[in-house]
Amino acid sequence: MTLTPAVRVAGRIAEIGREAWDACADNPDYSGNPFIRFDFLNALEVSESAVERTGWGPRHLVVDDAAGRVAAVMPLYIKSHSQGEYIFDHAWADAYERAGGRYYPKLLSAAPFVPATGPRLLVRSDVDLDEARRLLLSGGLAFCERMGASGLNLNFVTEDEWRWLGGEGLGLREGQQYHWENRGYADFEAFLADLSSGRRKTIRRERRDAQADVEVLTLTGADITEDHWDAFFQFYMDTGARKWGRPYLTRAFFSELGANMSDRVLLVMARRSGRWIAGALNLIGGDCLYGRHWGCVEDVPFLHFELCYYQAIEWAIDHGLARVEAGAQGQHKIARGYLPRPVYSAHWIADPRLREPVMRFLEQERAAVDQEMEWLEEAFSPFRQG
Repeated sequence: MTLTPAVRVAGRIAEIGREAWDACADNPDYSGNPFIRFDFLNALEVSESAVERTGWGPRHLVVDDAAGRVAAVMPLYIKSHSQGEYIFDHAWADAYERAGGRYYPKLLSAAPFVPATGPRLLVRSDVDLDEARRLLLSGGLAFCERMGASGLNLNFVTEDEWRWLGGEGLGLREGQQYHWENRGYADFEAFLADLSSGRRKTIRRERRDAQADVEVLTLTGADITEDHWDAFFQFYMDTGARKWGRPYLTRAFFSELGANMSDRVLLVMARRSGRWIAGALNLIGGDCLYGRHWGCVEDVPFLHFELCYYQAIEWAIDHGLARVEAGAQGQHKIARGYLPRPVYSAHWIADPRLREPVMRFLEQERAAVDQEMEWLEEAFSPFRQG
């Protein structure tokens, strides 16, 4: 399949279109990742959640084949800040600006506000992978130079992309999250049986206390209504206001998600005396359940663990999913069966005065992250030994 060497830029994903974008996003190698699909990224744009006004200016890259069809795409944004990324580069920005440089704007390839691994160089399955990737990367670097951006950053890439990008000269960064992995469990009790006796008792007690006076429902597809989204948005706003001051997503985003991706949504809701009091939003991938947002309007002991972790594990087991990714941060997840796993990003810094110290830092950081993950699993794993 011959590809045209020119890489074009789309200011909105709608300019590319659902059929053309998803022809690349639906590559079987991408495991049905929901965050790279047209409907998810378009929902962020049409809802005014990820647009220029919020510091996320869409500039998606497109490679065409000789017949004029879209052969590969890269979700790309001009960023005027580093919020909503979950790969923290504030120290780099501060150091560069103290030295007289200008860190913003920068270019970011990511699913906005999503700390979940997924492909960033999306290539149609019948197209040469390396050729398409090189065109996308060279287009990204050329656009970076043209825009006068400080660099090109690709966050939460797959391990395969990460290693490939390293071979192309980008700096490689490693972080960690906590993921639950399905070891072929028949049901939640089988998962508990894999834990130490102390952890089994604790989890059973937490689930009993959380559900003592609360009804928990798992909703997906047509069962999710606008009333559910109204309640969940209230939870989301409460959590956002307490954690980072200004929530990223608008109310319209959740309606767009429900209208176009309800079959990929798992909404876990809790109510007491007929009133919704808490909820957790998950997205369903081909082999993974991705936990995204949580919130509540009443404090109930252990309800957060029940809705975000235990219900997710139970649903994943019942539906044969390989793992649950519960989002960023949180060592408390280890005690609930979520073990440390690496996540990856790759970075090109345009100015060599910043690039060289960042590359040295990344090398040292990778070694420290690997060491910490090994120690955490050995010291705190809740699973039975031997």
